[in-house]
Amino acid sequence: MEALETAAGVCAYAERNGVTPMGQLKLYHCQGSRSLRPLWMLEELGLDYELHVLPFPPRVLHKEYLSVNPLGTVPCFFDGDLRMTESPAICHYLAEKYGPAQGKPELHVRSDEPDYGRYLNWLYFSDATLTFPQTLVLRYSQLEPEQRRLPQAVEDYRRWFYGRLRAVDAAVQSSDYLGAGRFTAADIAVGFALYLSRLIGIDQEFSPAVRAYWDRLSARDAFKRANAK
Repeated sequence: MEALETAAGVCAYAERNGVTPMGQLKLYHCQGSRSLRPLWMLEELGLDYELHVLPFPPRVLHKEYLSVNPLGTVPCFFDGDLRMTESPAICHYLAEKYGPAQGKPELHVRSDEPDYGRYLNWLYFSDATLTFPQTLVLRYSQLEPEQRRLPQAVEDYRRWFYGRLRAVDAAVQSSDYLGAGRFTAADIAVGFALYLSRLIGIDQEFSPAVRAYWDRLSARDAFKRANAK
């Protein structure tokens, strides 16, 4: 029911500059869930971490997990004594704290960069606006017992998702990525929503620009490694 895996080792630079020693980073993950966001981040950064892969939903199939996260949700991420459960916030934290120490500041947009506000907006748009309607599509098309499924709700929230996806389409019409002229944690956060739409079978109406954007994201080696776990 549980697997442990370790990514690349941390560089000596991080330890010399007071970064929390690696080996204290721990992520609880279910395949195909929001926890793919921080897992992808960890792989992009090449950090050393401990991965616990749980069955979905863990609060039902792995009840011991409730002692780790009383909500029973994933992700649950630890950096030493720090516990975090919101996937975009974990991406934000990792990019800002560990990106520069790993020689990868490009995953974070600094507050003195012109696109800082846009970057933050995309990070939190990814879950609050894009993933929310997808979770209702998933629940009422696949997770509920047959007699409780609601085809009209599925269609309504599928349309809601596509209405919100117009913002992503507009952003990637003229740029490969969402901000700062480079791949950042915001692309990981939004990229998961595109991945989830494919997983639950509502990606048929992706625009050419959105589909090309997803193809760029999913071609990254770090995404492939994270998704394989």
